[in-house]
Amino acid sequence: MELRQLEHFVAVADERHFTRAAEALSISQSGLSASIRALERELHTNLFVRNTRRVELTEAGRALLLESRRTLASANAARDAVAAVQGLLRGSLSVGAEQCIGVDVPSLLARFRAAYPGVEIALRQAGSTWLQEELLAGRLDVAFVASSGQPVDGLTLMPLTAEPMVLVCHPQHRLAGRKQVGVAELRDETFVDFHPEWGARVISDAAFATAGVHRPVTLEVNDVHTLLDLVLHDMGIALVPKPIAAKKAAKLAVVPVRPGEADPWQVSIAVPAGEAISLAAKAFATMVPGRSTKRIIAAPVQPVTTQTR
Repeated sequence: MELRQLEHFVAVADERHFTRAAEALSISQSGLSASIRALERELHTNLFVRNTRRVELTEAGRALLLESRRTLASANAARDAVAAVQGLLRGSLSVGAEQCIGVDVPSLLARFRAAYPGVEIALRQAGSTWLQEELLAGRLDVAFVASSGQPVDGLTLMPLTAEPMVLVCHPQHRLAGRKQVGVAELRDETFVDFHPEWGARVISDAAFATAGVHRPVTLEVNDVHTLLDLVLHDMGIALVPKPIAAKKAAKLAVVPVRPGEADPWQVSIAVPAGEAISLAAKAFATMVPGRSTKRIIAAPVQPVTTQTR
């Protein structure tokens, strides 16, 4: 059994499709299929149930997937350890980020690439709940997430900033001009909100649940500017973090939520807990402004000035 075969197996398991997995790995589909067949012969079992549209893991495949991820993570850690001794940093860095999170991710990635040119960088943008799941599964090394700040088993959250939630509504809305508003007063309103995986949506849902307010979200978006535009067109109201409201504060009415009725929107850098954090993630985290990253992430890797092949 080779690491290459396990990488191929994990790719197919993630994509549930041989063609997409081959494209992700930049190899031919026939080569990928041959690799999986060789692995199945060695293990004397089928790892996938194949059909014309997608593939599904067998029970044996599900058992192998967990151990494959651990084995590949250990192999990457071994490479990192050798690279650290040599004063080099190679390998890969997978970064996740929620949209409009108040962190200049492109600038940080550019700085990291300049300091560690031997590292291949990947970026995924999605909701914070999904990003945390990807971190726990080992498919991301580090992520910028938004949440209420509650601990997550298996992850270390290093707070960068915290902002209050506010109500945004049309300037002619009945609540415009109020000094503050209670969550219970929003009963029977039409709401615009983000998808359930976004940090702000999780905080809003929790606030309404605590207040005992049933809140159907009929306008659900995955983009900050679309949400604000819908509110501007008086299609509904929304609870959003104060920095997001500020993007169109000149056109919208912004009303503070009564203190204690909605958790703050906390932006954090998230990494796997304990020794699971990769060398590349440690190096990247030290570049992020904020004392918490310096306190928790120790022994930064020295940047290299030339790339050794």
